[in-house]
Amino acid sequence: MSSDIAIKIENLSKCYQIYDKPRDRLLQGIMPRLQRLVGKQPKQYCREFWALKDVSFEVKKGETVGIIGRNGSGKSTLLQMICGTLTPTSGSIQTSGRIAALLELGAGFNPEFTGRENVYMNASILGLTREEIDARFDKIVAFADIGNFIEQPVKTYSSGMTVRLAFAVIAHVDAEILVIDEALAVGDAFFVQKCMRFLRKFMEIGTVLFVSHDTSALVALCKGAFWLHQGEVRQSGTPKVVSEAYLEELYEEHQGKSGVHVSSVTNAKQNIPCLIESYRDMRLDFINATNLRNDIELFQFQPDSASFGKGGAQIKSVVLADENGVPLSWVIGGEKVKLIITCQANKELVSPIVGFFVKNNIGQSVFADNTFITYMDTPLTIHDGQSFATQFNFLMPILPTGDYSICVAIAEGTQNEHIQHQWLHDAIIFKSHASSQSHGLLGLPMTEINMVQYD
Repeated sequence: MSSDIAIKIENLSKCYQIYDKPRDRLLQGIMPRLQRLVGKQPKQYCREFWALKDVSFEVKKGETVGIIGRNGSGKSTLLQMICGTLTPTSGSIQTSGRIAALLELGAGFNPEFTGRENVYMNASILGLTREEIDARFDKIVAFADIGNFIEQPVKTYSSGMTVRLAFAVIAHVDAEILVIDEALAVGDAFFVQKCMRFLRKFMEIGTVLFVSHDTSALVALCKGAFWLHQGEVRQSGTPKVVSEAYLEELYEEHQGKSGVHVSSVTNAKQNIPCLIESYRDMRLDFINATNLRNDIELFQFQPDSASFGKGGAQIKSVVLADENGVPLSWVIGGEKVKLIITCQANKELVSPIVGFFVKNNIGQSVFADNTFITYMDTPLTIHDGQSFATQFNFLMPILPTGDYSICVAIAEGTQNEHIQHQWLHDAIIFKSHASSQSHGLLGLPMTEINMVQYD
């Protein structure tokens, strides 16, 4: 294995034998051997379930790689084999460096032992000597912040306390590879922030393998990603690309295969909707557009971007414009802008929802909105074949200098239960040339800042 590789997986597979009856387990251990001895074809008394099938990938030292997938896709099985708590059926695993893992809740803890006893046991398993644990024990207890419960049996802990103690241990064992399996989901907000600070510091020098169902966390934390589906690597690449493909799969599983494909929207010359005059205080107006200005080429709109959906409606144009309706290709922050989304109904739409996400260059959602709340009490109906436009009016936040994309979507239903008719990734690309510095994902255009001294 190359010196710059932290984890190397080759053709890794894991098979479980499933028995319909308890006696079949005994028969499987005895009968096939006897049948071979007498020259008969051995009979199987079990069914095979392949949790992983020929999985191969590499993780370089210092990389943070995410793994995403549905429940039962093999994520936890993969991590357990990497950590050595499961034996593969076939294939090989090579690692370089000490591995610390936070797998399922309470893994590695004896519930009858106190927190103190579990700290010493867990840290020793991870390779620390008694003297090293003694030197770090106070820091571990302070990080876990569970007070006097450190002297109580772990079986009396809440799920949050168990995670606190487990994470506190792995944060102090000088690991070179950190494996985390969705365990932080049960922590409270303060502890999660503490863990995130540790993770970001660890990511500067160590290797992280991170499993999550949260595509936002995947995009924010990881440099690469793998999508596991039914035990196989369905896709690998950047977190943005993998997350978008995974999102499409989730929608298709819920509402069926997409009726919209990239090839169905091919003409870059689209109609621009009339400037909508009336709108509700910095919100949006959602109306049937009947007068459209023709022959204006929207060079910003990317109709060939990846899209998916049932096809009951189609996004025809997207325009980011200033307050006078002039299309924009760059912003500085603080200016009044209009995002105008024109759609066409391919069927009657009851309670349509139009929305957007503004994303940075790695795919993180910076801000978003949709029409649902505005029209929740007075839902609209759009007739088959009718064109309609949605206009969002807002002050553009101050975005760190760089490239941004706008993802737009048209759905039907409610916020929680809806059919996605078209979801168009990267419909518009624009640049931010911020006039002032933003230290977060976005900044606010301040009207005034005062500092007052008191005697």
